[in-house]
Amino acid sequence: MASAAEQLAANLNLGAFAKADELKKRIWFTLGALIIYRLGTYIPLPGINPDALADVFRQQSGGFLGLFNMFSGGAVGRMAIFALNIMPYISASIIIQLMTSVVPSLEQLKKEGEQGRKIINQYTRYGTVLLATFQAYGISVGLESAANVVTDPGMFFRVSTVITLVGGTMFLMWLGEQITARGIGNGISLIIFAGIVAELPRAIVGMFELGRQGALSTPIILGICVMAVIVIAFIVFFERAQRRILIQYPKRQVSATRMTGGESSHLPLKLNTSGVIPPIFASSLLLLPTTFAGLAATGGPEWLTTLTTYIGHGRPLYMALYVALIVFFAFFYTAIVFNPQETADNLKKYGGFVPGIRPGERTGQYIDYVLTRITVVGAAYLSIVCLIPEILVSYAAVPFYFGGTSLLIVVSVTMDTVAQVQGHLYASQYEGLIKKAKLRGPRR
Repeated sequence: MASAAEQLAANLNLGAFAKADELKKRIWFTLGALIIYRLGTYIPLPGINPDALADVFRQQSGGFLGLFNMFSGGAVGRMAIFALNIMPYISASIIIQLMTSVVPSLEQLKKEGEQGRKIINQYTRYGTVLLATFQAYGISVGLESAANVVTDPGMFFRVSTVITLVGGTMFLMWLGEQITARGIGNGISLIIFAGIVAELPRAIVGMFELGRQGALSTPIILGICVMAVIVIAFIVFFERAQRRILIQYPKRQVSATRMTGGESSHLPLKLNTSGVIPPIFASSLLLLPTTFAGLAATGGPEWLTTLTTYIGHGRPLYMALYVALIVFFAFFYTAIVFNPQETADNLKKYGGFVPGIRPGERTGQYIDYVLTRITVVGAAYLSIVCLIPEILVSYAAVPFYFGGTSLLIVVSVTMDTVAQVQGHLYASQYEGLIKKAKLRGPRR
């Protein structure tokens, strides 16, 4: 006989979706917020010559500028008010999370629950403003150094550019928080997802145009399509993969004739606990030094120019740093979101144990051992998914939208959003069942 959960899943249909009023409100709110974000990517900065900017971007789009443009949904190529996108916020989050593991006062705030989390979030916002200001000033100086891009260069242009770009980043940060609280899915991830998906049709058309012109051969185009399908299947398989640890609960005597417990359950550990965070964090950190180096490379010291050359997109040093940062953040983020000793203590508190392992500290060590091993596999999976397409992008001149990072973000965010939609549908179905049953308390 099918379980209640299976029966509930079988009853999920368009009719159930039509009755889920709360879910529909959340979806409409999310779509409206993403439309506002996309409209902002078409509002240009004041004082920019669009034709000259298009020529400059066309010459430099093969480097890190093209990657940055991918995450911003084309806003960099148009130099829109959302050109910085949400990257300064992500970079500030990385720095604050690193500091919580090093600075005792921040570590104590992290343990204070909701109040401490609010203070840490406020520090992250301050860091976002600081990083966005530096990046915006660097963009303004870089635009002035390009020929005929700025119609009236000077301090007024720099100040207005910094204010506009920082304001755009802070607005996107607020919009992402609103999507997370009142919409569906993770707001920050959905903003990046929307930017990639919106530019994907143009990238596909551009790839076929390169094939028509003879720049890309037909076997390479077919290979790209096959690779994209294989990578998507690879991502879905590993994102759904779990390592299940068997948990046993002992039998307990609750009365003279009745015993409870004795069931067995499992503790699911995802193969990729960190999700899409490591590639995003790694890309964001690599963009920071490259942006500053590109700003000072024209008049800076020789070593800075050399550094800019070696960490350019597609270079061996860039790929090595990319993989190293992915592995580091895979372990770092897993350690933040999952505490094996705390999980072991909770199991011991409720009487659960791993067969053959002593409850308490030994169980925590065992869970940590298993988690470390599967994190190695998860980090290797992320590195392969992100590195192989990067090589193809560098040596076959394929658009950045077909890179492993973009495919990973699109697939992972889609799976996470669909899972949240299913969760809301389940909740709506349960509410419908309760109303139909007309459950009432005992009458006096």
